[in-house]
Amino acid sequence: MQRLRVSVLVLVLIAPRAKAWAHGTVGDYTFLEPVVTDDANPKNEFDILRPQETWTADGRQFSLGFSFEKVIVPAPESYSNGVPGGGLVSLEIGSEWLDQSPKQGHGMSGFNDLELLLKWAFLTVPEHEFRLSIGAKFILPTGNPSVEDQNHTQLGPELLWAKGFGDLPHEGLLKYLRPLGVQGDFGYIPALGGRTWHEIFADNVIEYSLPYLSNNVRDIGLMWPFRNMYLYTEFNYDQLISGPSGQTFPQILITPGLAFMNYYIELSVATQFALNNATVLNNHAAVIGLLDLFIDDIIPKSNWTPFK
Repeated sequence: MQRLRVSVLVLVLIAPRAKAWAHGTVGDYTFLEPVVTDDANPKNEFDILRPQETWTADGRQFSLGFSFEKVIVPAPESYSNGVPGGGLVSLEIGSEWLDQSPKQGHGMSGFNDLELLLKWAFLTVPEHEFRLSIGAKFILPTGNPSVEDQNHTQLGPELLWAKGFGDLPHEGLLKYLRPLGVQGDFGYIPALGGRTWHEIFADNVIEYSLPYLSNNVRDIGLMWPFRNMYLYTEFNYDQLISGPSGQTFPQILITPGLAFMNYYIELSVATQFALNNATVLNNHAAVIGLLDLFIDDIIPKSNWTPFK
């Protein structure tokens, strides 16, 4: 059975392109799925595994996140350079299982909050590889009270963006900047039941697409798997602007990583470090992984949408 699972994974990794849908594609640029930042691109995908291990001054925390996103309103083919698929509106649901091992006291484990994100890509400019989306994030404290982030229902708006640089001139050294892309989010999620846990966050990703380099700039002879790689760095900010005493300091992190992506799957690994003194005590270092399945290529019938 183990050999069968490995064989299936290898086939998914190396399989040639058949009929592929548009996964986060804007113009000619296909954006990766970030490990922390919310993606501006509505699509059908299953983040089946998102493991993270974090070491802090107080001990160790391990989490295993997962999420499922489904397009509920399809986008015009013009939004993805004529490639079928892609979404105009999607609904994402996710959570994570936490295991906390403090240096003192007993360990605790259980599920964290349940998060829902309704996302609408209201502006897409394919020729400039640019997309703006707006979302409504809904957080429900349905997990284990001993490990979940908070105990209040939250609801608030989120702005998301994605921009590729394929519109730069295709000449000289400047053309090698065309595989660059940026993604980001900004959100304010207040509690519905009081003044506590009013949260503000902002994230930005800088990525370099080696597939874009080979296919749209210059084929420099990269072989598999390097031809399918993305280099990226995330900058992550999170803060409680109204919360329990001593917990309102900003958390500022940098998350560099490497991702492999083909038409069916994304595998990503990153590490995370604190950038400000207030965060260092709570986050010495972290390792984050991601296994993301593009379900409408693996199961084409899943590209069905309830609204046209």
